[in-house]
Amino acid sequence: MSIREREPGERGGRGGRGKRGERGGRRARKRRSLTVREHERKQRILTHGTPSITSSIADAVVIKQENIFFLTAPDGNVPVTDGHGFGLYYHDCRYLRGYELRLAGGTATVLASTAHHGSQARFQLANPDLRMSDGRLIAKETIGIRWTRTLDGAVPALADVIELENFGLEEVEFPVTLHFVAKFEDIFAVRGLFSEPLGTLRPPRWEDGALVLAYDGKDGRARRLVISFDPSPTSHDGSAVTHRVRVASRGSATLKMQLRVDEEPEPSGTTYAAPRALHDTEGRLAHMPVPHATLKSDSLLLNQVVERSLADLRMLRSSIDGQEFFAAGVPWFATLFGRDSLITALQTLAWESGVAEQTARLLARYQGHRTDNWRDEQPGKILHSLRVGEMARLGEIPHTPYYGSVDATPLFLILIGRQARWSGRLDLFHDLRDHIELALQWMRGDADADGDGFIEYASTSERGLINQGWKDSGDAIVDADGHLASPPVALVEVQGYAYQARQLIADLYERDGDHEAAARLRAAAQRLRERFNRDFWIDSLDCYALALEKGNVPLRVVSSNPGHALWTGIADEEKARRTAHRLMQDDMFSGWGIRTLSAQERRYNPVGYHLGTVWPHDNSLIVAGLRRYGFDDLALRVVHGITEAAMNFTGYRLPELFAGFSRADYATPVHYPVACHPQAWAAGSIPYMLETLLGLVPDAFEKRLRIVRPMLPDFVDRLDLRDVTVGDARVSLRFQRGARGATEVSVLGVNGTLEVAVDQVGS
Repeated sequence: MSIREREPGERGGRGGRGKRGERGGRRARKRRSLTVREHERKQRILTHGTPSITSSIADAVVIKQENIFFLTAPDGNVPVTDGHGFGLYYHDCRYLRGYELRLAGGTATVLASTAHHGSQARFQLANPDLRMSDGRLIAKETIGIRWTRTLDGAVPALADVIELENFGLEEVEFPVTLHFVAKFEDIFAVRGLFSEPLGTLRPPRWEDGALVLAYDGKDGRARRLVISFDPSPTSHDGSAVTHRVRVASRGSATLKMQLRVDEEPEPSGTTYAAPRALHDTEGRLAHMPVPHATLKSDSLLLNQVVERSLADLRMLRSSIDGQEFFAAGVPWFATLFGRDSLITALQTLAWESGVAEQTARLLARYQGHRTDNWRDEQPGKILHSLRVGEMARLGEIPHTPYYGSVDATPLFLILIGRQARWSGRLDLFHDLRDHIELALQWMRGDADADGDGFIEYASTSERGLINQGWKDSGDAIVDADGHLASPPVALVEVQGYAYQARQLIADLYERDGDHEAAARLRAAAQRLRERFNRDFWIDSLDCYALALEKGNVPLRVVSSNPGHALWTGIADEEKARRTAHRLMQDDMFSGWGIRTLSAQERRYNPVGYHLGTVWPHDNSLIVAGLRRYGFDDLALRVVHGITEAAMNFTGYRLPELFAGFSRADYATPVHYPVACHPQAWAAGSIPYMLETLLGLVPDAFEKRLRIVRPMLPDFVDRLDLRDVTVGDARVSLRFQRGARGATEVSVLGVNGTLEVAVDQVGS
């Protein structure tokens, strides 16, 4: 397979675009006769500016293990009403959308709620005043309620234990009612993007003492939620059960439930093409010991934030056919996402590199191999996301998998290149060489249809994404006058990704002895760098354009995206300097972090999904870019803002994003109502910022770790980082603030052969 780089102006063929085969042709004919209702639904999907139209989940208590996860309100309940995102989910289906606890008809008062180890949550509740049918009163806070819920990803099931303790002086008796509601909604329906019923919901029934809630999917899958009880309920009515509980003074009573998810395979003879399912691996990933670097500092804040980040990353580890990856985020994106899984793997290479290799291998397995307009698939492309729910299986959405991501392919190459630097091995490069060359071919072919050297996107799918970079909501890519970008669109950050990808893969070709291929890639990278700095720079903005829209017209808005260009090294030195300082002006830097869009822009909205909010992962890449070009003080300001923001979220957990309101106006960061939490690249942000500040630069091929211009946050004087893996060695390091403010580095121990070289002034 050739890796010849095309010169600017030379066009690549589209090789059979639109030739879909019989099944694809039937779908195409169906789309040509869209009803008005379907057209309106399509427009809603393509232009909606948030991931969900449900009510806020900002205060949700979240647990997850493998491919099952559960969100509840802080009191442990899942409202039986519509319009929320709480519930029990498995394989892109919400199995349980209502689960309420009532004591004699009253709602318990929440005292405390917390999640443990990712897969277990505990709620401490107390009774309200309870008036019994005989007129007796059980005074409020007489009954303590300890509600423990644990997920088991191997079954999969939710185990609930409700312990009722009587703190009063008299025996009490009262009814405890549990009300269950199951609609078996596809995740896209929960998010409010589709509303039509698909399969058949069965009436509740009882089998062998268990309540069975069942649904026959239109996709041929029978989905059931089987709820068993210990002890058996006193009575039941439909999907509500009641226990008559008697508790002696200072005594206790316990109720146990198991909610088991059952998804039967499709019957034989189905005609749709079923996507590969997400399979549970043996054991329980969340409870497995995961080797990773550990951190301990003299800052309680930093310790708590890092501990939470690493715990969230463990929770989000998922698998497909034995290959692990970081699921993007709960609840909306708890699946394999090319861009998100890749960036999270990049963020965590210094902490635990095993997932990075598995992620690359998994994404290579799903790499595009044909032209399919419905799925925005092209040969060589890395997927956007994989869905396995009812709507995906029916072909209602193209996520089987869907390939509408312009940046996942260069990020795939970047991960392979950076993983090699940490591992000191070419195994991954050798095993995936065909995939690497196919990705490079896509970058110079289908990704650059007009031959101008820039990677651009224009969706061909009726139900695909209009915008296909990381800011992929329909209204995210805009110009100064407020108009939405016209495709094809070449994003500023994607050109940087392509530049870095070619540089890193060239290094691997060089190391493997293919000097000619390496030289071609470096030459192509240099040509791209020159064109980029000429065509994307907007002198009047002191910044690069957000993108070039149709006709290579620049979008003249100030956004966070150029910060990614600094991360990749594609920016000229002087332009990088001006961009760095522009990003730190008050209209961009909120005090908590850098906004996605300047507050001076016409489309700015502090609670717009990509139009002025603050995303931790975005800031982590910008921090790395600031450090690359020597703007260390600016990098520290961003790190301080994001870390202090984490302090203000429950459990020190950084969400997917938060609102862009200024820190000067609000003492705490403002929640974005439907942000994912935990979210993978948000969880990876602080670990990656620390890797960047500490200056860790691996060269495992030479058995060396360089530490370049190490820095500590201002609120940290000493930090120990232990068991960092570089090649076959592990090293433990101490970073300590010296007498003159410089950060001193000492080696606490090395297991294996590794040289540690500290460079206080290097680049």
